[in-house]
Amino acid sequence: MTTRTPAAVRWHARSLALVGGLLAGAVLVAGCVGDPAPRGRSGPSPAAGALATIVGPTAPVTSTPGTPSPPVPTPTAAQVAALDAASPTGVDVAAENTLPGDPNLALTRTGATGAIEGYTNTVAVLPGRSFTLYASTTAASFVVQAFRLGWYGGAGARLVWTSAAVGGTVQPPPSITPVTHMVSADWSPTLTISTVGWPAGSYVLRLDASNGDQRYVPITVRSPSCAGALVVLNAVTTWQAYNTWGGYSLYTGPTGRGYVVSFDRPYDKTGAGHLLDYEHPLIEVAESTGLPLCYETSIQLQTDPGILAGARGVLSLGHDEYWSATMRQAVRTAIDAGTNVAFFGANAIYRKIRLNPSRLGPDRQEVNYRVAALDPLAATDPAAATVNWPDPPVSRNESSITGQQYGCFSPRLHPMSVVDPNGWVWAGTGVRAGTVLPALVGPESDRLNPGSVPTPRPIQVFGSSTFRCGSPLIGRPTWSDLTYYTTPSGAGVIDVGTMNWACSLQSYCTGIPDPAFVSPITRTVTTTILRVFAAGPAGRTHPAVESPPATAP
Repeated sequence: MTTRTPAAVRWHARSLALVGGLLAGAVLVAGCVGDPAPRGRSGPSPAAGALATIVGPTAPVTSTPGTPSPPVPTPTAAQVAALDAASPTGVDVAAENTLPGDPNLALTRTGATGAIEGYTNTVAVLPGRSFTLYASTTAASFVVQAFRLGWYGGAGARLVWTSAAVGGTVQPPPSITPVTHMVSADWSPTLTISTVGWPAGSYVLRLDASNGDQRYVPITVRSPSCAGALVVLNAVTTWQAYNTWGGYSLYTGPTGRGYVVSFDRPYDKTGAGHLLDYEHPLIEVAESTGLPLCYETSIQLQTDPGILAGARGVLSLGHDEYWSATMRQAVRTAIDAGTNVAFFGANAIYRKIRLNPSRLGPDRQEVNYRVAALDPLAATDPAAATVNWPDPPVSRNESSITGQQYGCFSPRLHPMSVVDPNGWVWAGTGVRAGTVLPALVGPESDRLNPGSVPTPRPIQVFGSSTFRCGSPLIGRPTWSDLTYYTTPSGAGVIDVGTMNWACSLQSYCTGIPDPAFVSPITRTVTTTILRVFAAGPAGRTHPAVESPPATAP
């Protein structure tokens, strides 16, 4: 297994120092209403955790702020054509891994608020199609570079495209809709970008201003088909829920929180949403396997729920909290048809949303009132109420799909203990019963609770943790589990039960006290899950063995 070199870790630390001023105060509001504790990958160190997955070099590199990355070998026309035509999923992962990566993904200087930022007219585009970038900058000009996230021998990304210089423009301030507090950046279009030659995948555009300021803009080049592949699902609805750009998110604001958030605006902080912290580590591991992958976003589950037909598995990445009824039904239908699902995080399918159109297209506005009495539709159509999924009048606990229920947000991280070392997920790890994986659980976690919530059976417990939620002295007793259940269709469903899983995949994870021990184990487990799920309905080859909960109320 390939791990980061010490040189890369030292370079990573220097990169963090350059942007620490911006991120030191960054706080992501917890899934528990009103809990303001950090939500970064690193637990107690939000500044380091927020950037830890942005950097993926294997050797120190330097660059001048505001200038394009150093040249890397350009794929030949034949290579690009092969990538486009190799698979109906729009990407041949094995072929991608033969191409040179670019370790120069990291931001070197973000600049002041509003220095440079942007958004796109769509969260996802089919390969070969075009999309529109809306950008604003105080600089005279800027350059756009498109990086595809992946393995690339450990580099973490490949530079796919670089624009010519674009003249800089300061766009108008955002508008804020009364009552709902929806923030919109009603900007003029800046640049039309073609994706001809871009394989399907998760991308970040890096905007490099002529004065050295930089920000990211995420875009997914989605797959035409997911048949026979594992679906990498970018959780854009959750990214947007936490986005405070313009003053309001679904959690905070100057005069209360927002009830509607718009995709017609940039993301705050680095501009990447949660792509680089909660999702990039899992994308790297998935691409390192060479298995067939399909790329979609949570919005595609709304606009094209049939996209999961024939998929071998669906990968819900580190934090996938906000789901519409259509999104939820799409995954339910896939499970019933034999498609495996892996929840590599916690707190999935917890908030219920509706999606409305904006001036740029359908499903660009995300509605979540959270309290039924506040939702204008709840009185006439209770099923449409945007409350937490387990709450009335909806009352559909996420456990019926994930196998577990959302349990806790805790600023402290907690150990996971191996419960069933003979369970198939632990193959090749060398763990024993009681092996402790320190600080793996948190900051949010799920728990198996079959006595209180709907729970699919048979369900098997592979790992477990007991702790106090919040304060170690007066917090309420709770627990977390790593579970697996199988269905009559043959589908297998994994819930790792912890949001810190993504961070743990990297040897420099700042939220793990001994990442050199934990990372090889969680990477091996993740790879095993991906390989088993890619082979077809996992329940036929790896049926779950019913086991009592390792922990109980």
